[in-house]
Amino acid sequence: MDGDDWRTALRLEIEKAVDDAVIAGGTQSDIFAEILSEVDRLRAALERDPDPAEDDTDEIGEPSNDWPSAEP
Repeated sequence: MDGDDWRTALRLEIEKAVDDAVIAGGTQSDIFAEILSEVDRLRAALERDPDPAEDDTDEIGEPSNDWPSAEP
């Protein structure tokens, strides 16, 4: 996307999400409040870990299939 194209695409996606949520029964004021709450959550997550894709799960110490129930 060039220039402000990403802004236009984002605006359209937000409009669609709001429309879908209204159709599902939400009120616009509740939907807008939830969007703002989600933006706050995303900002907080970004402050904690700016690039979670770079996390090394071995370094974190999370087992992948080391649980007894994962055994065949």
